[in-house]
Amino acid sequence: MNKHTPRDYSASEKWLARAEQTIPLGSQTFSKSKTQFPVGAAPLYLEKGKGAKVWDIDGNEYLDFMNGLLCVSLGYADDDVTQAVYDQIQTGVSFSLPHKLEVEVAEKLVELIPCAEKVRFGKNGSDATSAAIRLARAYTGKDMVLVCGYHGWQDWYIGSTARNLGVPEATQALTKSFPFNDIDALKHLVEQYDGQVAAIIMEPMNVEYPKDGYLAEVQALAKAHNIVFVFDETITGCRFAKGGAQELFGVTPDLATFGKGLANGFPLSAIVGKSDIMDLMEDVFFSGTFGGETASLAAAKVVLDKVDYQDVPKQLAETGQYLLEGLERLITKYQCQNFVNTAGHPSWSFLQIADSNGYTSFELKTLFMQEMLARGILTFGSHNISLAHSKADIDELLARYQEVLPMLKDAITNRTVIEQLRCQPLEPLFKVR
Repeated sequence: MNKHTPRDYSASEKWLARAEQTIPLGSQTFSKSKTQFPVGAAPLYLEKGKGAKVWDIDGNEYLDFMNGLLCVSLGYADDDVTQAVYDQIQTGVSFSLPHKLEVEVAEKLVELIPCAEKVRFGKNGSDATSAAIRLARAYTGKDMVLVCGYHGWQDWYIGSTARNLGVPEATQALTKSFPFNDIDALKHLVEQYDGQVAAIIMEPMNVEYPKDGYLAEVQALAKAHNIVFVFDETITGCRFAKGGAQELFGVTPDLATFGKGLANGFPLSAIVGKSDIMDLMEDVFFSGTFGGETASLAAAKVVLDKVDYQDVPKQLAETGQYLLEGLERLITKYQCQNFVNTAGHPSWSFLQIADSNGYTSFELKTLFMQEMLARGILTFGSHNISLAHSKADIDELLARYQEVLPMLKDAITNRTVIEQLRCQPLEPLFKVR
């Protein structure tokens, strides 16, 4: 049913074997590694990208719905970003003193983001979230941190997950996680560690929408207990609204962190927030050689102007809503509701796959990815929309879903999932959402 000719991934596999001689996992990022892509049925290395498309090193073309793990918000090799970066690198990238671009981009962030009164830059999301926690501890004189969602690789956070190898137990003990949309669970933690909590840091939304009043309740709880309230907007910033999820949901945190789509793939993150907390940066040590690197700042200036004047978040949401409505019709049409459903914000949505008929979600996800990749769709179950995605691109994605969903249902019903795999099933990395 809907058989599709496998693609050639031989160059990818050769490069993976070569890379593993010098690079653990063959990748710098867990989410781009063989832990997430089924070796034998997936591309493993990309060569180039333009707009909404990428090409792997075997020459296969894909519509990309991963977009560099959400850091490509406008599209690959956006002409305006490329030109701004090209112009900037002609005169230098890293200098011996600050550059005016630092001021211009900071001013634009203050203009757009409700909580932003002061700004400091980092290079990735983990820089910014870690700076927020250090600030919160300095501001409150307390040590405990309560977390919800994913906040990067640094000890203070990753020690609270299953990937805590190498993190001292004393550090692990200072971070506790709480479930999203469960205010009672958070209240219990605040009471349990009364007088010890420095920060509540959370993604304002990930897979599910916040319940009515939930974020405001978290904010009120934090204020009542002298806890710094932090939104991790590494993903939601420049995506959910011009001012991020805090603008969309009408809740203004004390601090917020931004990254990913801030510079359309160039490495840049930011911590922003209220002046009385941010001013502690004059004493709290958060300092890096490349914080003011100008190529990324030049890119960010273009991105933020487009976010503002073209209302990029509105366009992403409209494209994503068209996708979700079409996908939900297909799920209903082919009666796949018992093993798949959609979730998330239109600009960052998910096809969630559940265990079914004795198969694990990871076995089913592996077959799903194998077949979508063979049809030229780069995905691992998410729809990370960029400005470059057109209605025609979404129609192409939906056409591929129209082939793969009934095929997947048939494989589940007839117990042929494993037989149809051309690779080993994926295994869970660790769950944070």
